[in-house]
Amino acid sequence: MNEYDSNRILDVAKLINYLPTKNIQEADCYVLNSCHIREKATEKVYHDIGRVKKEFRNKQKPITIIAGCVAQAEGEILLQKEKYIDAVVGPQSYHEINKIILNIEKKNKKNNFTEFNVIKKFDQLNLVKNSHSKISSFLTIQEGCDKFCKFCVVPYTRGPEHSRSLSEILSEAKQLVDNGAKEIILLGQNVNAYNFKNKRLSNLIFELNKIKNLKRIRYTTSHPKDVTTDLIDAHKNCEKLMPLLHLPVQSGSTKILKNMNRGHTIDEYLTIIEKLKKNKKTIKFSSDFIIAYPDETEEDFVKTLILMKKIKFINSYSFIFSPRPGTPSARMKEIDNKIAKKRLQIFQALADNIKKNYRKKLINTTAKVLFENKIKNANKYFGRDEYFNSVIVESELNLSGQIKEIKIKDHNHNTLFGEIESSINKEKEFAA
Repeated sequence: MNEYDSNRILDVAKLINYLPTKNIQEADCYVLNSCHIREKATEKVYHDIGRVKKEFRNKQKPITIIAGCVAQAEGEILLQKEKYIDAVVGPQSYHEINKIILNIEKKNKKNNFTEFNVIKKFDQLNLVKNSHSKISSFLTIQEGCDKFCKFCVVPYTRGPEHSRSLSEILSEAKQLVDNGAKEIILLGQNVNAYNFKNKRLSNLIFELNKIKNLKRIRYTTSHPKDVTTDLIDAHKNCEKLMPLLHLPVQSGSTKILKNMNRGHTIDEYLTIIEKLKKNKKTIKFSSDFIIAYPDETEEDFVKTLILMKKIKFINSYSFIFSPRPGTPSARMKEIDNKIAKKRLQIFQALADNIKKNYRKKLINTTAKVLFENKIKNANKYFGRDEYFNSVIVESELNLSGQIKEIKIKDHNHNTLFGEIESSINKEKEFAA
């Protein structure tokens, strides 16, 4: 979502003749769009500001703006502690970026824009065309969260759940497709909570399915409580919806899930998985895990390992519990760091082994790959298969934007390597 937000900030700033530069020393305005989901985010902000100071040591400083969730959570502290910062802009206020820049140009006082007004934000952004032109493009459809998981800072930095209208989402999706997008990834802090005038995520997916030159649809990130029957049916009936679902579970222990205020049990989670598999036999899953959450016993941790073995997530993101200031879990007693690190190592070793075995089974199989770009300084192209696996092939022809049948020949931890099926067939014909 930060990538999507950053692209929209650029679209807005172009209206006052600010253009992106790859050379930081050319910058007249430096915007750091921050995330607050993990520990040390604030320290990273100060570190990055230090880097900017160094770059502009003997030059006029650029307008320096901190945007995003760190700005929302710690705006006044940032302004007071780091005089180099000219403004802080929360994630629901970045549509005001031009006003902020112009104020700073006029030498006005430091700006703190951290109000929650998501409706006004999207109303104004709808007037600015999305110029993003990647083959695979992000599109925010929902922001905020009402779940209040005890470990999560999102409700405090992004605010309550808000869904954009179906019409404005479809309009922006068509802009992206006109710009060259072949795949759209729908975004939300709780994307499957999307609900605008009784239109849910499944309704939106089927409307997107009708866009002619759009080839693939994905969505992230989901909450198990909002996996509805109609959404499960969409995985069966929507041809463009990809067969991978990222469904964060966080722990394999129902006791820990209750402590987290997740609002579902492991049995309920497994029921959702089984329903999806029954509807779509080829579907696979990825997930998020918090290891060593407060009060997690060895038995609770073993249950997380059992869940991992049972579902065999093809990808997983796991971290030691990171207390976020202002959340209920920040007041809980943390598990000893040595125990936490050991558990994380055990879990990640299991997860890596499952991922490795999954990728081994892909050797000599065929995958449909959407190619996104050419790799710099090589006749190689990068793309993703239907399960979001990275795939690289060699080609003299331009593959960007095309879906090709690829024979998988090799893999490493993060990437699959293959050949275009048509090339293989031609070699066989020539040999014959």
